[in-house]
Amino acid sequence: YPSGNLAIIITRERDQLTCIVQEDELRTAKIRALFQSDGRSTCYYPNGDEWINMSIQGGQYLDQAGNRVRRWMWPNLSPGPHVPLSPIFISLNHHVGVRILAQDKIFVSFLAMGRQAKFSMGTKMQASTARQLPPPTRLGEDELLLLAFRVRILQLFDRMRRCLNFPSSEQRNKIQPPTYLMTQAVKILELCMAADISDELRSSIRAIVNA
Repeated sequence: YPSGNLAIIITRERDQLTCIVQEDELRTAKIRALFQSDGRSTCYYPNGDEWINMSIQGGQYLDQAGNRVRRWMWPNLSPGPHVPLSPIFISLNHHVGVRILAQDKIFVSFLAMGRQAKFSMGTKMQASTARQLPPPTRLGEDELLLLAFRVRILQLFDRMRRCLNFPSSEQRNKIQPPTYLMTQAVKILELCMAADISDELRSSIRAIVNA
């Protein structure tokens, strides 16, 4: 961002690409969206509530009250007639926008100081491929909370290390958190989406890893 805060992180783990969009904040670096090359993606409102959630089967769009505004299935995975996806455009903040035109046409754009960067995070999955994918891992409430607190503790240790190594706040604030902590936070949020837990607990876990 023009402020110097990290806006977008691209990570690769084996054949999996992940795009993480962070809020323009110095200390918290809240996750505003994550997109994965296997077709799973989630966008969040500024308060951390789910905005858009997509999988290899389709997606849904929620309002800020948690009500479903629209739902769709990707054409290549839904036999017979289907409701077509009307193009979706949302602004995560003043600099980052998301366009969803089709399963293989999902774009994250970053605009600042007259320059633009665009990332294509769409994918093309066939029905046969989707059936071969293993079901998502499901964890219990206690396990998810333990994982979230573990990441939070690691975040605090990293902040303490930076305070010791860089006594000057100006120097310390320029150092970004380790990428592996961001990756672990993203994985916990994914597990929360797959788990059969209450929305209240899901919001609490998001708050813990984004604190």
